[in-house]
Order: sequence, then C-alpha cells, then structure tokens
Amino acid sequence: MRIKLLCVGKTDDPRLRELITYYTARLPRHWNFVLVEIPDIKAKQSADLTKKQEAKLLQQQIDSGDYNILLDENGREYTSRQFSEKMMHLQNASIKKINFLIGGAYGFSEEMYRLAQEKISLSKMTFTHQMVRLFLIEQLYRADQILQGKPYHND
Repeated sequence: MRIKLLCVGKTDDPRLRELITYYTARLPRHWNFVLVEIPDIKAKQSADLTKKQEAKLLQQQIDSGDYNILLDENGREYTSRQFSEKMMHLQNASIKKINFLIGGAYGFSEEMYRLAQEKISLSKMTFTHQMVRLFLIEQLYRADQILQGKPYHND
C-alpha cells in the first residue's frame, strides 16, 4: 500500500517541519508514505477560481483507482482506534494507493469533493494547514502502533 499526503502550500515553520520529519521517519515502510506539497496560488482572484486551480494541481498527483480522502471540517470524525481500524480495513481491501488531501485556505472545489471517496475531520476546531499535516502524520503513526499492539496509545 502507498500513502500519499497531498497538501496545498509549504510548511514554513521549521519546528513543524522537524516534527513532520520525525513522525514520517517512524511510519512503517510498507506504507510507502510520501508527502507532496503543491504550490500556493498567489494570484489575487476569487476563492472559487483559486480552488479550481488548486484542484488541477492536486489532480496531477492522483491516479485513477486511488482512494482519496479529503481532510475537511465537515468530514467524519474518528477516534484514534477507529482510525487505525479504518487503515486496517483499507489495507485488507487491497487498496493500492491512498491519498490524503489537505486543501488551501479556501478548502476544496466541488470537483475535488466528487473525486473523493471519503471526508474526514481531525477536529471540530480549526487548525492551520501546516499543523494538520503534523496531526495527520502522527495519527498515521499512532494507527500503526495500535495495529501492532504496541503501548504508544493508551485508551
């Protein structure tokens, strides 16, 4: 299985980059994790046009047959244990490639919502897009530890 995290914009904060690198290095090799940062659209234009341009850039990183999960404030919330079970289910369903997508400041275009198989939310609270990357990668690591029965996660 291959897991790709597609994000709009770069992680500017060196402390967040360091933590992202730390947790990325701890992910299991069989997940073949890769983080892809799509450039921000800097032009002064409408939110809809920006979302459409970001969608085109994101879609260039997506293959047909991929399982696409949007990180969205209106998505389903999981506990860490439920998320680990979701990852196990996707792995057991022989999903070859999972894309987690983090949109830009305005969210996703309607086209991206149609492309997605699922939407998840990490919280009802709002976080910066840079922090969400770290939180998702840590949850992927936590899911792996739960699946292995390791003591990282306490219920």
